[in-house]
Amino acid sequence: MLTIYGVYRSRASRNLWLAHEIGLPFRHVPVIQAYRLADPATADAPLNTQSPAFRAVNPNGHIPSVEEDGVVLHESLAINLYLAKRHGGTLGPADLAEDGQMTMWALWAATELEGNALTVMYNRAGKPPAERDEALAQGAVAALRAPFAVLDAALRDTGFLVGGRFTVADLNTAEVVRYAMAAPELFQDAPAVRGWLEACHARPAFKTMMAEREREPA
Repeated sequence: MLTIYGVYRSRASRNLWLAHEIGLPFRHVPVIQAYRLADPATADAPLNTQSPAFRAVNPNGHIPSVEEDGVVLHESLAINLYLAKRHGGTLGPADLAEDGQMTMWALWAATELEGNALTVMYNRAGKPPAERDEALAQGAVAALRAPFAVLDAALRDTGFLVGGRFTVADLNTAEVVRYAMAAPELFQDAPAVRGWLEACHARPAFKTMMAEREREPA
């Protein structure tokens, strides 16, 4: 059985959504980020990214990680590409060309979107108001306009990124785009992105994942 290490309030959300999406049974081991704990090394600290037991799984000390049939993987987007190919049916690639496109979009989301999208999220929603820097948020929004335009153009024909259907490429990219939701001005100028993200978030598996996420402590 697949084991997913990580809390829902982390990039593990991507893997948990995919598991729900394809109906894949899994064992969930909540591993919290060490920075969220006052002292992650105390004897009564919950399992966290500095815990020796988790470092034995992922020596990088980051979540998520997964384990399945002796295979241990890290990096959420790569994990999803693997799971979609192994278990995902139509969520995975139909051929080598689609496989390449799905990998391309995962790397694109990580390099072109994620850093600036996180800056938007932290400085408009994630941090306490006194710690937010709107100038940083505005700079990140400006940097995201070009990749949002690329994504918008890619979605105009079919509403999906690969193969004219919902795939792991959409799921992975949507989970990165979600970080930028605190910048509605980006979505106003990219209507195809806005409609696509709304459709992704209307999927029952996403709603299941988010309901579990909301039940976790902030």
